[in-house]
Amino acid sequence: MFLHKHPYQPFINQDTTKLIVGTLPPPRFATGELLEKDVDFCYGSYYNSLWLFIDKIHNIGLRYDNSQEAIDERKDFFIKNKIGVCDIVESAERKKIDASDIGMQNIKLRNIIGYLKKHPNIDTLLFTGGNSKNGPEYFFRKHIKDYNIKLEVVSNEVPRVHQFILDCHSEQSEESKKKIPQSLLSFRNDKRTIKTVSLTSGSGAANISISRLPLYKQLKIKNPDFNTFDFRVMQYREFF
Repeated sequence: MFLHKHPYQPFINQDTTKLIVGTLPPPRFATGELLEKDVDFCYGSYYNSLWLFIDKIHNIGLRYDNSQEAIDERKDFFIKNKIGVCDIVESAERKKIDASDIGMQNIKLRNIIGYLKKHPNIDTLLFTGGNSKNGPEYFFRKHIKDYNIKLEVVSNEVPRVHQFILDCHSEQSEESKKKIPQSLLSFRNDKRTIKTVSLTSGSGAANISISRLPLYKQLKIKNPDFNTFDFRVMQYREFF
């Protein structure tokens, strides 16, 4: 059994307003066996298209290699745009060493609510996938049960949008308190609305679901060259 630990700590600044929430990077990021075009940073797999979307939207001309410069380019973008990353899975076990979410077992989650309470400027969570089993939204829904928090539907159109009220002075269950680092126990006494957005996954497996969407079909008819990459760029542009 392979113990797949997340190789990166959450990347959050005091003025972060949007938080990207995924699961785990491919196992090679945990073992240090990166490919030539991988970047040793959040969403650094060349086969994860998040940075390709961002690059297309902002015309940055990012590097795709193992250099420190490539890491710094991505950190600078996040800092400038007040975006952070806090993937929800801290570790998982795998029988097969691959990057599939469904293959994760004995999963340990990070305390996303704890980080939201510690960083009061965050008002949006960007899930890199929907509510399918072992996806980021799926785990988040499981996580917030400890706080008696429920997601309220704002929009059922893709990307689906929900919201919830975060009471920064609320009490957690005794079991959930054990999971919270001591550094996260000093919270502000206020409430705020947090929006969640379930973006279409950047994985190739999501292409089939995209191709079935009425909006995608309409755009494809208007422009036969329009593809699933273009669709994601169009969707991600609003939030990045």
